[in-house]
Parts: sequence; C-alpha cells; structure tokens
Amino acid sequence: MSRNDRCQPKQARSWRACFFTALLATGIAMQPTAAQTPVTYDSLSAPQKQLVDDLQRRTFQWFWDSANPANGLIPDHYPGPSFSSIASIGFGLTAYGIGVERGYITRAQAVARTLTTLRFLAHARQDGNEDGASGYHGFFYHFLDMQTGQRFSRDIELSSVDTTLLLGGVLFAQSYYDRDTAQEKEIRTLADTIYRRVDWTWMQPRAPLISMGWTPGGKFIDSDWKGYDEGMLVYILALGSPTHPIGSDGWTAWTSTYPRQWGTFQGQTLLNFAPLFGHQYSEAWVDFRGIRDAWSRAHQLDYFENSRRAVYAQRQYAIANPGHWTGYGANIWGLTACNGPGDVAGKAIDGSTRQFFGYTARGAGLDYISDDGTIAPTAAGGSIAFAPEIVLPALQAMKERYGQYAYDRYGFVDAFNPSFDANIALHTGKKVRGAGWFDSLQIGIDQGPIELMIENWRSDFVWRVMRKNPYIRQGLQRAGFSGGWLDRAP
Repeated sequence: MSRNDRCQPKQARSWRACFFTALLATGIAMQPTAAQTPVTYDSLSAPQKQLVDDLQRRTFQWFWDSANPANGLIPDHYPGPSFSSIASIGFGLTAYGIGVERGYITRAQAVARTLTTLRFLAHARQDGNEDGASGYHGFFYHFLDMQTGQRFSRDIELSSVDTTLLLGGVLFAQSYYDRDTAQEKEIRTLADTIYRRVDWTWMQPRAPLISMGWTPGGKFIDSDWKGYDEGMLVYILALGSPTHPIGSDGWTAWTSTYPRQWGTFQGQTLLNFAPLFGHQYSEAWVDFRGIRDAWSRAHQLDYFENSRRAVYAQRQYAIANPGHWTGYGANIWGLTACNGPGDVAGKAIDGSTRQFFGYTARGAGLDYISDDGTIAPTAAGGSIAFAPEIVLPALQAMKERYGQYAYDRYGFVDAFNPSFDANIALHTGKKVRGAGWFDSLQIGIDQGPIELMIENWRSDFVWRVMRKNPYIRQGLQRAGFSGGWLDRAP
C-alpha cells in the first residue's frame, strides 16, 4: 500500500480513489528570499485582515458544527453523511483551543467538548477482532462510525499516521488545558493515558522502521514510513514515548532515504515531497524554525525553510503551467491531496479532452507530478506560515475570482477545477457552465492545516503550546534535534 493510499471505504472509493503518479520534473525559478518587511497580520490592510479573520472563523466553525457532541468524533468530510476521521479529530481538538483564544467559543465550551472526545478515545474498545473495536495496541482505525465509534468497515486499516495526527491534538489538549480545575486535570490525565498506551514497537514488524498500518485480516501493511513526508511526526511521537519508545535508529532509518528526494525543482533546492500536505501536517504542531537534526545541519537549512522552498516551487510550477490548465498563475496555485471532479477522460473548458481524477494526492516535485487542473485552497492556506507574502495574494485571488462557487459558510470548499467541462455524473460538487467544477464540501484533514497554520502565522499559538509538551521535546531530542527553542527551558 502506498503512503497516500487512504484506505477508503468501498462506498467512497469511486470519488476518493488514491494513487501515485511518478514523473521526473525540472524547472527554473529563483530561490525564495525573505521579504524586506516580514508579512505579519498587523502589517495587513483592513480588507486583508478581514479576509484572514473570516476564513479562520469559518474554518473553525466547520470543526465545531460537524462534530458529534455525544462522543466528540469529527467527520472525514462535511456537510452530509460521513464516517469519522481520527486525523480530523486531532485537528479539531487543536482548533478548539484556537477558538478560545480568538473568542469564537468560551474556554468552558472547549473544555466540555474536549473532555467528551478524550473520554470516548480513552475508553473505546481496543482489541484485535475484525469488528466492534475502535483500535488496537493504542492505535486507532483510520475511519470510525460517527455514532458508535467502531471501525467503519473491514477494509479500514489501523493507521499509524492518522493515529499520530490524532495524538497531535491530544497532546495539544494536554499542554493547553493547564488550569488547576477538576475538568482540566482530567483532560491532562486522559491525554496522558491515550498517548502512553500506544505501542510503537509493536508497529515495527521491520524495525527500526514503523509500518503504515495493520488489519486483523491482512496483518501488517507491507509499506513502512521512510523518507521525508507527513510521517515525520510519527517518528517524533514514537521516539518521545515514555512507555513504548522506538530506538533512535528509527530516525536514522527514516532519513536514510532523503538523498533520493533531495534536488532542485522549479529552481528550488529542497527535500522534495510533491503534495504540500507532507510539508504541513507535522509542522502544524511542531515548530521547526531554528532547530536542526543531523541531516538539516549538514544541508544548512531547517525543515521550516525546506517547506518554504516547497511552497515557492509549487507557485513557480503553476506559473510555468506545463499542463496548460485554465486559471493557473502567480496567484492561482496549490496541489495537494484533495477531492476532484472524478476519474474520467472528458472535455475541458478549452475544448480538449483531458484526464481528470477524483480524490488523489496531487502534487508537483522531483518525486512525482500529479496534476489534473484541480486547485486545493488548503495547499496555499495551510502554507501561510511558510510564505505569507505569496499565500495571501493567492487566497485573495481565489476568493475574488471563484468565491461565488468556491467559498461558503465553512470557508473554501475542498477543491475546484477551472478546466473541467465534462458531462458526467458527479459524486461530489457541481459543474458551473464556463467556470469549471467546484466541490460542495470540506475535508477535515484539509481544513485543519488552514486553521492551525493561520494561527501559527498570526501568533505562534499552537507552536508555543506544543513547545511546552515534554513528549514533543523528548522525541525531537532523541531524533538529534538541537538549537533554537529546544535548547531553552520550556
């Protein structure tokens, strides 16, 4: 199973199909340079501030409205029926704290919702049976039934990376709710229980690497997490565990494949991973600015700078537009895992016949290119902390040009494709004559980076909270990171 095989339920595979396309790509662009004056929220014009405020508030509301208040589970996609995504829950638990800081909800509301969620997670059934459980060995199934919290169907895997994204939110809650009240003490205790019981060494059938997952019928997935991608946080949390830590050779094995991904794409020399979510997920919780491991010391850049270069490379790819897709340019760009109009060869706006896809890991890098003209606003929005000087104009342009169809009560829809003009039955979204295809829903793992990274850019809030977490610090230090905030007392 590939690292981006999201193991979709059978009911959803027709529109959430996942696959990799591996092509070599080259290009020319200037290396990004720091803006003469840093682009901060306070430096924005009033209309720009209104754009950011509105987008962040609407994106937060997606998490608040979509969750099941009885158990705290958050759906994979919404509005409409959905299974729960455990990764969405992790982003949601973090979003609640942002909501408190921004005044969207009270601290008491956030505490109540967080407690409901953590109580469910802590007491959910964990065993190796095919049916009826929510997880095993501390890990959770990728998708759960929204009502019962049990494994959604037998084709759903116990996911190491999605459990990790869930734990990002769990550990955020542990560090954020620090008051001496019975409820906040319980949050900290539950969070500790949920994290400590994860048996990372059990998920190492081919140690020192960590497997992508396990199913009762198929047992361990053949693929392991290795090389630069969203799995970075998997190893950091596995190294930081006080109960079932992996050996430090796990990080060495993880980085050993980096040379295959290091190179120049669209003028940017970087550690490549084609879809931008691979750069966003770990960094939504971990502040990599100024801290370096052995690899980044040798290459004289930190992972934050690497992600900044990836964002510039994606923008330059859109400017070059080798696929001649409609709308692409300096302010309309962004490829990552997202929905699409469907798996079909059909008519494009320019009259040509083009290949389109449903849900897939779109991206552009040395590792591969997968591009069917579908833009995901989260690719830019979730990168605002890396390069606000090019992200803000992109968000403005997307809203101004396509907002009538691509912006609703929960912010940007998951994706849109200005090239699409095929006459097919759509599983999601709508076709607008002369304008293309526009999704009709949002996806939690795409909403999450927008919400968290806007706040990190505005205030460092999530990063500041996570810098206090002892497990995050321990994991980074065991991976060989040092410097910056990591060398200072929390």
